[in-house]
Amino acid sequence: MKFDQHFVLSVFHLLFIAPLFLYIGFQRSAVPEWVYLALFAIGCVVLLYHGIKLIMRIQNGSSYSWVNAIHVLLLAPLLIYIGYHKKETPRSAYELLLMAAFAALGYHLFSLVKMLNIYSEHDE
Repeated sequence: MKFDQHFVLSVFHLLFIAPLFLYIGFQRSAVPEWVYLALFAIGCVVLLYHGIKLIMRIQNGSSYSWVNAIHVLLLAPLLIYIGYHKKETPRSAYELLLMAAFAALGYHLFSLVKMLNIYSEHDE
């Protein structure tokens, strides 16, 4: 089986990102204070990284620029918002974070299964 960058990215989102978002979304204001600082920092990194990738993909005419646009327009602002407001974050923001967690789980699990099926056909 071939291990490519998308495979590693999917596993990373399934093992770390989605569980982190689920933890924060369910625990809400009960999470430790440092989690909010980490969320704020992650949001800033996501905004910067995916902002640059979005510009590059638009310039190259990539059909995958939508992935970066979702991160820049929806996810990064949400993470920064929750990180900034900390324990005063409204319930709706936590609900959006839970929706993002379930979306990441669904998308990356589907992507992983699709990759495994594709690779298994090539191995036969």
